[in-house]
Amino acid sequence: MNYARMVIEKEAPEEYGYDRIRYNLSESSIADQKLSDIGLALPDLTLFYGEHRGDKELRALIAAQDKGLAVDDVLVTAGAAGALFIISTALLSESDHLVVVRPNYATNIETPKAIGCAISYVDLDFDQGFAIDLERVRAALRPNTKLISVTCPHNPTGTMMSRADLDALIALAESRHCRLLVDETYRDLSYDERLPCAASLSPSAISVSSLSKAFGIPGIRIGWLVTRDPQLQETFLAAKEQIGICGSVIDEAIARTMLERRDAFLASLLPDMARRRDIVQAWIDGEKLVDWVRPQGGVVGFPRLNVDAGFDLDRFYARLLHDHGAYVGPGHWFEMPKRFFRVGFGWPKEAELRGGLEAISAALRA
Repeated sequence: MNYARMVIEKEAPEEYGYDRIRYNLSESSIADQKLSDIGLALPDLTLFYGEHRGDKELRALIAAQDKGLAVDDVLVTAGAAGALFIISTALLSESDHLVVVRPNYATNIETPKAIGCAISYVDLDFDQGFAIDLERVRAALRPNTKLISVTCPHNPTGTMMSRADLDALIALAESRHCRLLVDETYRDLSYDERLPCAASLSPSAISVSSLSKAFGIPGIRIGWLVTRDPQLQETFLAAKEQIGICGSVIDEAIARTMLERRDAFLASLLPDMARRRDIVQAWIDGEKLVDWVRPQGGVVGFPRLNVDAGFDLDRFYARLLHDHGAYVGPGHWFEMPKRFFRVGFGWPKEAELRGGLEAISAALRA
């Protein structure tokens, strides 16, 4: 493995210092929850080695969200990042090939890079609504392709593929005897149709999710991967055991409590997040220098600055932060041009969201 720190992590707000940011629009989750927010009192747990696959009741709650899944199809991991690391290191080697849709969550690209496998990128186009091009995915496949990697709802644009496109990607993976990885971290934050868990549709599909983004509890580091292929699941379990044996019984107890209340939590959350999306939409409708593809899921969007080639983008981001106290995720976090940026509308308070958007407008004209 040839590790290198990811730019998105080197420039993360926790690295820069939250106290130096007034309007934090860079976060990709809802607001961080406290134990009291979710009404949780921890039981008197025995702090033993937990179940290696993850707490069985927790896995049952995850599996019950989709038809066709069983408890042993679920492996609990250290966040979605842990799941993605296990999948990449278990499936890819220097002699293998990956097709990855870009932009993407950084781990879906950086871990395969560290492994040294060949990577083909299928870049999404703003002017095409960031829609996935199935024919370009098909054309990118090679005889040694082991994995096709996508996210849905997409990170960082918030766009979604249709059920027909998901079915077509699964059929493509099945026909070419490779795996389809669908990072579904934002699936619970779908504003219209919520697609089924991809892994529930085929043994060739692997689904990944977590409680970090949609539930606001990234500090407990609970994610999971789902596959209906028992042999592959055994390989993933072996990887987890060699990395850390099992998860934290405390974290898994918190996660279980949260998922027991999942439906009520989301019923309250989704209308608020949709309203916040409308706040950003109203700002963009009145801001001629910014446009976006309206997100269909998640709590992030990926606006584009409508500026000429001579516009100093580095100076803009510096002014935005140092003069106006606003922080966003610039395009280079996602191997995209700096005229794009990720804006998170779920994490800040509403007044901070509005203030941050106004700061962007001001920095564009300073």
